[in-house]
Amino acid sequence: MTEALFRSEPYARTCAAAVISVDTAGIVLDRSIFYPTGGGQPGDTGMLQTADGRTVMIANTIKGPDGGVVHVPVPDAPALSPGDAVTVTLDWDRRHRLMRMHTCLHLLSALLPYPVTGGQVSDGKGRLDFDCGDALPDKEFLTAELNRLVAADHAVGDVWITDDELLNSPDLVKTMAVKPPVGQGHVRLIRIGTADTRIDLQACGGTHVARTGEIGPVAVLKIESKGRQNRRVNIGFAA
Repeated sequence: MTEALFRSEPYARTCAAAVISVDTAGIVLDRSIFYPTGGGQPGDTGMLQTADGRTVMIANTIKGPDGGVVHVPVPDAPALSPGDAVTVTLDWDRRHRLMRMHTCLHLLSALLPYPVTGGQVSDGKGRLDFDCGDALPDKEFLTAELNRLVAADHAVGDVWITDDELLNSPDLVKTMAVKPPVGQGHVRLIRIGTADTRIDLQACGGTHVARTGEIGPVAVLKIESKGRQNRRVNIGFAA
């Protein structure tokens, strides 16, 4: 199992690690700051470097069996072997954009109190699909409200609850298509705002910024009909 530093230290840009295994899927380390694809958030990119000068560029990061984080190298990258010590360096600018967008999508879900039927975090943009019934979200209103919540610079942090607490609070799972992992005894929630002035609280395993002010100006780019009741809201950075 890989120690998931990306969860406890989302702002870490580099770390030391050791190679556990290498196969056709990729490279597994004993610890990593790279987030693996999941929950609508893309996997991280960056590089692994050894003391003898080998540099392995990482094109993607995915989840492996048994809790491993698999770092997928670019074609024809230098070979690594189990036991190799490496310096892990994250493509921070890309990751930070993904963190900003992921947190912004949580704000969007707080503004539209409907079941979320799908979503995707992308570099510089993102989307959520809502089962809105007959309601039609207003593009200008959502843009103004998102920027109001961003400018208010609300704190963003995590809260841990037990599996049983989650089962007794189904409203904490907003995305119908993606269920949080259970079976380990505890589940991570992302809270925006404080316990007294809560903006949003939902189960999530992704990476997020520490305050909404980091997101920066955003805009609702378009709202699409995806079926009789499904509405897709696309957002992007305005600057």
